Amino acid sequence: MRSLLPKLAPALVLAALAGGARPADAFCGFYVSGTGGKMFNDATEVVLMREGTRTVLAMQNDYKGPLEDFAMVVPVPVVLHEGDVKTLPKTVFDHVDSLGSPRLVEYWEQDPCPEPRPPMRYRMAEGASGGYAPASPAPSKSAPTVKVEAQFDVAEYQIVILSATEATGLEDWLHANHYKIPAGAEPLLRPYVEAGMKFFVAKVDPKKVQIVEGHAALSPLRFHYDSEDFQLPIRLGMANSSGTQDLVINILSAAKRYEVANYKNALIPTNFDVKDSVRQRFGSFYTALFDKTVQANPGAVITEYAWSAKPQYHCDPCPELDVNQADLMSLGGDIVGGAIAQGTFVMTRLHARYGTKDMKDDLRFREAKPITGGREVWTKTGIEYGAAPSEENYFQARYAIRHWWTGKIACKNPQRGVWGGPPDGGDTQVIAASKVAFAPRGKVSVPDVIGRDLWEIGLKKTRPAPAPAPAPKIPPAATPAAPKGAKGALSFGAGLFGALALLGVGSVLRKKR
Repeated sequence: MRSLLPKLAPALVLAALAGGARPADAFCGFYVSGTGGKMFNDATEVVLMREGTRTVLAMQNDYKGPLEDFAMVVPVPVVLHEGDVKTLPKTVFDHVDSLGSPRLVEYWEQDPCPEPRPPMRYRMAEGASGGYAPASPAPSKSAPTVKVEAQFDVAEYQIVILSATEATGLEDWLHANHYKIPAGAEPLLRPYVEAGMKFFVAKVDPKKVQIVEGHAALSPLRFHYDSEDFQLPIRLGMANSSGTQDLVINILSAAKRYEVANYKNALIPTNFDVKDSVRQRFGSFYTALFDKTVQANPGAVITEYAWSAKPQYHCDPCPELDVNQADLMSLGGDIVGGAIAQGTFVMTRLHARYGTKDMKDDLRFREAKPITGGREVWTKTGIEYGAAPSEENYFQARYAIRHWWTGKIACKNPQRGVWGGPPDGGDTQVIAASKVAFAPRGKVSVPDVIGRDLWEIGLKKTRPAPAPAPAPKIPPAATPAAPKGAKGALSFGAGLFGALALLGVGSVLRKKR
């Protein structure tokens, strides 16, 4: 724990963990491309800031596919205007990703015969322009079904806000403007059109897009609106799905934790010890644990983090990369104001992993009661397990490597089980599982590395195989005992042999005489 007067933490999403492997597609809209090429959204980082009926949505997208003349389409409840949309610095998402990441801590048992020691410190390791022409629906004898409600530019984006009375009309408009709807998208568009939703279409000039490691690094986008409903549209993202998707959403509120209202909720198992080998594969370990949790709770959205942040008590332990006041305001503090803008808020992190047929509805959110768990809090029964009801939210995904004291114990009443920093007084490293959507899967067997049974998900740790029973002891080989009477027989034989020899000698002597 440390005081962070200038360090405030907004809530964004951790869409991933260290490493890079299979795609993890998740997006609250879909991509359309003028080339008709396949486009897959790899990861979406989203933060929803909610106050009253106002929602501020910020997202960052990475994608694979053709860079020429593509756009993304997101359903929104109201018409957005130029003042409602802005771009954000990419560092905002790095900071929030670090703050909400599952973390691995390391503890050493302190000298059982203690001397005064400095307080423990923590350090985070790393682990062409173009543009839209005025709307021109495809030639038709019927009345136009698509209307351009607003049109403006923001950084590399050319924004058009559309309304439609028919899903096919929206498809026609995109075709008329040289875009092709991904296969199977029209049925996904229909519910939004029937609900009267608007469509936020952001076209990108590829000449202004930065390419990083083969991916287009789009500027993060933020927009806000007022609506009684608090939800996130995800069904359109199915159009760009190449299989199983990871979606991580962080919700930032002044005082409330959130959960989903229309799907099952579950909590990630937390606060247990792991083997030292997890240090080098923490990302893979966490994805394996997450997958086991989803397997035990099919169809559930997993809560990974819910923390009440205050200027005096921000996080415990805190990462090296943290969220500052500028980040907080960028993510919507300038819009909602109040306690959030002053650094008091609750950050909730929700994580869903699902296939193209698993999610039949958009995510709808509701307020949830506070919980606590995942802290270095000990009672008579041991360290706190899982999550428990609380007056405030202090829940996190946290795991520990522990080193027992191996030095001399010279005092009369040693104090065992007191945990802290390394014996040399250095910093305690906190390893974060960041970029979890891209962590390699299938690399770690959870039962082999955990220190206790995970009763929360019905998973038992691997028990050491029993040592083989020792082979029965066989006495060393010995000369068989002589049969009874053998000694006399030998003596008799020797006497007979001697007598015969004497008789022979006597015979020889007699002949000589």
